[in-house]
Amino acid sequence: QVQLVESGGGRVQAGGSLRLSCVASGILFSANAVAWYRQAPGKQRESVARISVASSRTYADSVKGRFTISRDNAKKTVYLQMDSLKPEDTAVYYCNIARSGTNYWGRGTLVAVSS
Repeated sequence: QVQLVESGGGRVQAGGSLRLSCVASGILFSANAVAWYRQAPGKQRESVARISVASSRTYADSVKGRFTISRDNAKKTVYLQMDSLKPEDTAVYYCNIARSGTNYWGRGTLVAVSS
């Protein structure tokens, strides 16, 4: 059974930083790309960042230069370092692994940025 568990969310003022973590179990973590998504109130879920098996990284334009995704295969963990946070970054952040046509999601962690 695949499980993804996010942590590290919280409330922060604009300009602040947070680091999110996502721990995976039940899957060969090192053999899978991992992504972070977010969903703001009243909006659709959107892709934020993705890291491939070879640690190639892609980012949404809205977070480029502010967010950094990384992975530690030994710990089966992916991180999202978020700097220079803005109120528009407020959302529930989800970890995702897509494999063999199935999407695996965590329950999410809330990030709230105040101005």
